[in-house]
Amino acid sequence: MAADPADQFCVAEERSGHCAVVDGNFLYVWGGYVSIEENEVYLPSDELWIYDMDSGLWQTMHLMEGELPTSMSGSCGASINGKLYIFGGFDDKGYSNRLYYVNLRTKTGTYRWKKITNFKGQPPTPRDKLSCWVYKNRLIYFGGYGCRKHNELSDCFDVHDAFWEGQIFWGWHNDVHVFDTTTQTWSQPTIRGGDPPQPRAAHTCAVLGNKGYIFGGRVLQTRMNDLHCLNLDTWTWSGRINISGEKPRDRSWHTLTPIGDDRLFLFGGLSSDNVPLSDGWIHSIATNGWKQLTHLPKSRPRLWHTACLGQEGEVMVFGGSKDDLLFMDTGHCSDLLIFQTQPYSLLRLCLDCIGKNAALLEKQIPCLPSKLLQEVLKKITFWAAMTHRQERKAETERQNQLHST
Repeated sequence: MAADPADQFCVAEERSGHCAVVDGNFLYVWGGYVSIEENEVYLPSDELWIYDMDSGLWQTMHLMEGELPTSMSGSCGASINGKLYIFGGFDDKGYSNRLYYVNLRTKTGTYRWKKITNFKGQPPTPRDKLSCWVYKNRLIYFGGYGCRKHNELSDCFDVHDAFWEGQIFWGWHNDVHVFDTTTQTWSQPTIRGGDPPQPRAAHTCAVLGNKGYIFGGRVLQTRMNDLHCLNLDTWTWSGRINISGEKPRDRSWHTLTPIGDDRLFLFGGLSSDNVPLSDGWIHSIATNGWKQLTHLPKSRPRLWHTACLGQEGEVMVFGGSKDDLLFMDTGHCSDLLIFQTQPYSLLRLCLDCIGKNAALLEKQIPCLPSKLLQEVLKKITFWAAMTHRQERKAETERQNQLHST
C-alpha cells in the first residue's frame, strides 16, 4: 500500500509549558502538557520532536533512552555545545530541582538522557516557570515559582499567602543560580550592586553580549512589564530600565528572543486582564525604546509557548495556548509561527522563489549545479509542506464552520 503523502508533513503534538532549543539547522522540542477532558496530561518524557529548518519538515518523533526525567511542564530548557539541559518543572508529585542533559549531536541517532548527580555545590530549591541565560558555558537561572522549607525562607522569596502547609511555603523567587557545565558545579553569585527585580515567575530572559535581560512575569495577582538586565561578568543589576516612548503592556507566559547584536523580540503572553496576546515588539538597546510590529496577525495569540532564533534572524514560535490557561485550558497549539525580523539574504530569496515556483521551473531545475540543486530541492519540500499545512488548516476551519451552522 502506498504511503499517505500527508505522513510526510506530520507535525509535533500540540502542547504548552514545553522546552525548545535550536542547534545547527534543527529545532528540538521536548515535554510540556495538554488538556484532555479538563485533565492536565504531561507528555511522555521519552519523546523528542525535531524540526528541520531547511526542509520545513518535522522528522518522525524520536524515542529517547537513558535516565529519563519525569514528564513535566514549566521546565527550563537551554542548549550549550550541542547538549540540551532541562532543569526544574512541575509534575503530579510537585516541583523539581533536578538537572538532566541529552547530547543532540549524536552520531548513532540515539538520544540518551543523563541525570546530573555528581555535581558540586547547592542547586536551587524546587521550582517551575523560571528562565535561563546561557553565557560562557554556564547556565544562569533566575526566578520561578516553587516551594521552600521554613528554614529556607529569605529576602529572595515572596510567600504566596494562600499556599502554605506546616513548614512548607510556596511562592515566587528572584534569586540567581549558576551551573557551570564544564566543572559540574552549582553556585550562587554575590550580587555586587543594583536593585534586583522583584520575585516573579512566567517571565522571560534573553542574553545580549554580557547582559542578561528580564521582562515581565507574575507575582501574586500582578503581571508586570518592567525590563531589567544583569551584567553577567560583574553581577550588577541595572534596576528597572527607564524606557523612552511606548512600551508593551503587562504580561506573563511570553517570550523574549535576541535578534542581532542589540535587539530583543517580544511576543505574546497573557495580559493583566487575562487576555491572550498576539502582539510583537522589538526593543532596541541603542535607542532604549520599544517599537510595536504592526504587520503581525491579530488572530494568532500565544502564551506559554517557546521562541527560538533561526540562522537568518527568523524567530520560530512553537506550541503554547491561544486561551487563558487559568480559566479555559483547551486551546493548545501545534503550529509553528515564523517571524522574519530582518531582511533575508539574496541567496535565500532566490531559493524561496524557485521553491515556490517549482512547477513552472521543472525543466530548468535539474540543470542547476549539484550543490545548488540540493538546496533548491530542500526549498521545494519546504514550500510543499507549507502549502499542505495551509490547505489542511483551511479545510479544518471550513468543517468547523459547517458544524457550527
